[in-house]
Amino acid sequence: MTKIPITSFFSDYFKDFENYDEVLKSDMSINPTWEKLLTNFSKLGMAELNKRQDDLDWLLSENGVTYNVYNDPNGLNRPWNLNIIPFVLDQKEWKTIEKGLQQRAHLLDLVLKDIYGAKELITNGIVPSEIIYAHRGFLRPCHQIQFNNAQQLLMHSADLARGPDGRMWVVNDRAEAPSGMGYALENRFSVREVVPDFFKEINVKQPFGFFKDFNDLLMNSASTNKENPTIVILTPGPHNETYFEHAYLSSFLGYPLVKGNDLVVRDNKVWIKTLKGLIQIDVIYRRVDDAYSDPLELKGDSYLGVAGLLNVVRQQNVSIINPIGSGVLENPGLIPFMNSICKYFLKEDLILPQIASWWCGQEKERKYVLENIRKLVVKPIDNTQREHIYFGEFLSDQEIEALKKEILTKPYRFVAQEKISFSTAPNLTKNSLEPRKVMCRTFAVAKDKSYSIMPGGLVRVAAEREELRVSNQKGGTSKDFWITNNANKSFKKRQRFYWHHANTNNFSGIENLPSNTAENLFWSGRYLARTLVTARYIRMVLNQMSNSEFNKRESDTESLHILYQSITHLTSIFPGFTGKNKEKAIENPLEEIAIVLFDKTKMGSLAHALSSFNNSYYTLRNLWSKDMWRVYDMLKKVWRDFDKKDHHNVQKLTKLLDTVITKLIAFIGLIEESILVDQGLLLYFIGLQMEQAIMTIDKSRALLTISYNEDVEYEILESLLNSHESLNIYRYSFKSYLDVENVIKLILLDDKYSRSLKYQINRIRRDIFKLPKRNNDTEHTALEIAILNACDVIENTKASTLIKVDENGYTRSQLEELLASLSDLIHNTSMSLTDMYFNHSDEQIQLVNQNYTF
Repeated sequence: MTKIPITSFFSDYFKDFENYDEVLKSDMSINPTWEKLLTNFSKLGMAELNKRQDDLDWLLSENGVTYNVYNDPNGLNRPWNLNIIPFVLDQKEWKTIEKGLQQRAHLLDLVLKDIYGAKELITNGIVPSEIIYAHRGFLRPCHQIQFNNAQQLLMHSADLARGPDGRMWVVNDRAEAPSGMGYALENRFSVREVVPDFFKEINVKQPFGFFKDFNDLLMNSASTNKENPTIVILTPGPHNETYFEHAYLSSFLGYPLVKGNDLVVRDNKVWIKTLKGLIQIDVIYRRVDDAYSDPLELKGDSYLGVAGLLNVVRQQNVSIINPIGSGVLENPGLIPFMNSICKYFLKEDLILPQIASWWCGQEKERKYVLENIRKLVVKPIDNTQREHIYFGEFLSDQEIEALKKEILTKPYRFVAQEKISFSTAPNLTKNSLEPRKVMCRTFAVAKDKSYSIMPGGLVRVAAEREELRVSNQKGGTSKDFWITNNANKSFKKRQRFYWHHANTNNFSGIENLPSNTAENLFWSGRYLARTLVTARYIRMVLNQMSNSEFNKRESDTESLHILYQSITHLTSIFPGFTGKNKEKAIENPLEEIAIVLFDKTKMGSLAHALSSFNNSYYTLRNLWSKDMWRVYDMLKKVWRDFDKKDHHNVQKLTKLLDTVITKLIAFIGLIEESILVDQGLLLYFIGLQMEQAIMTIDKSRALLTISYNEDVEYEILESLLNSHESLNIYRYSFKSYLDVENVIKLILLDDKYSRSLKYQINRIRRDIFKLPKRNNDTEHTALEIAILNACDVIENTKASTLIKVDENGYTRSQLEELLASLSDLIHNTSMSLTDMYFNHSDEQIQLVNQNYTF
């Protein structure tokens, strides 16, 4: 045996040898498949490996790789965990596994066709009917649907674990909407970037060919055999646990990511709602669960699917990958019968072994389960609603009796499986290696009349050394999955991902932008502008508070009270510094300012604006660049880490807002660099300018419509210009003492200054006229009329008339009327934009209840 320095790291690797380990044998000799990797590992040394693990964690965080965990106290978007030590299998062993996976996918395809077709398995007594019909994955409306494809099961995933005989066993099948491909690809890219040293002199098979086959599957699945099919990826949205992967594959493959309300059924076809109108969809790569895919025929309260989708499938006017109804294959009740099914359909045995399983609907098997329940794992055959899995060895006597009673009441609903100890593989943990149980998820896609298998896949690792279950939801980590061929050391060619697209992207123009994407871009612009303007305004007030404390001038105190009130009017968080609450709030202004900054429940607060932008941000994550992710993550960290107890400290609040504003400006700049106008940048600009215009109006109404004495007015004008980042521009332009008329000219009426209201309104008009029209009418639309009216109003306004004070001596009513009128016109423009481009179809209601219970 070759002596390898890394062996020293295995000194405390095992406390016993009950488990099969992928690397070490009981005599501490090393599996030859791992030998070269461990040699490379040892050359780096433990200190360097720990550093590289930190680099890997940083890279995943910077790239925004997340896995959502429902009800996670650490937040919705939990960072994806990837251990730096890969999982390795030799190609010789993998070839057998690959053949077994192709056989299993082919077999499950035949099962799927039979379940919704001839039902030979039930008729001939191969599979008991209760196993199929008691599973919520069996959808009656899918019966006898015909498909054009040679296979119905177009994608299949199998979870594999090393069994006690040393072979890879099938633990689960995933066929409804298999997840993990995107994570597996990101794992490979990340490991290759952080530790290229690992790959030295090791021939690792790459997944390039598999993803080409997957893209070809999407292209060739159109029911009409179109040369240029329209393909979309249907996601439940950013709260789904694997949403990162949906966005990742959308960017990687180049197909639009859509939600259910982006699509609509008309004339027995599926259409995507775009700015121009409706475009027919040919292929849907579905990541929404079966039952949620069509609220008209399936789960009536679903907001994730498309009403009428199933009937479009019946008419063969759209192809869905995987077909609705395929979730019935994710049924552990089928496992005890799979070998019989294989012999029935294929006249051969299963290549890949399975976990020994007993269906409790059979008397002999049920008796065995009840007598040996403490040694078994008991599962419901249907886990679509995340029902409990019972590990008999951990149950109390009372729990055992309750479980037995439940099995006897509805025996057909349960299957028991042998508890096997998954094999272990090394995980890097601080300064040592620890064995952790591993499970491998593999991926197959239909190709010709067989299946293409991803070389490797996604390896999941138990969270702790003694943990039995391997689950990302339970805090597990992942590994890059290597298939190696050390016998072939001449392989040097660097492969790349490429698609033979004979078509052009159907969604390359602004007119084809999905309406939901357009709406989120529009509101992203509005929320960003609201956040930036609010942060700058509060910072200005905090600076004035510091100045007032230093100067102790009476005019400063009066102007500061006016600024306090303006915060309330700008944010509409009443009563704030107004009404009966005024005196109390002014006594301790930082308490009220803290509400404006940090109370997420208050509409108009900085926290609420950030939270609202966050929702749009994650919905659009497939559009953002990595630099944007990094800047935004830094912004969130600064905001999250600020100690809210410091809200009484003006300097600390000012420093926080300085950082927030800097990050926001950087992010806004990156948006203009990273997104094309045809990708929706136009909608973002309209939203940004619209919100800036509204807030310019609100600030001006709060500070300019009342006339004050000379000293106070000077302080107010200077404060307004500071909040607008325009004081230097004013001095350069007018070279004069601060004057209301000149401030109005600059802030409201300058058509060349990008921060002025007139410029913003004209910019909105220019961008709106670039939007596609829904018809060929030459007349102006309601949207165009609304913004043209706003342009006419401000164009025909002179500063000299706006500064006039009424007879009462303190109100500039003409300025107030102008600003109120413009506010209404911009609001009407926003509503017209929504009505024209963003409104979605009315809710459709089930005619027949399809929510079956068992």
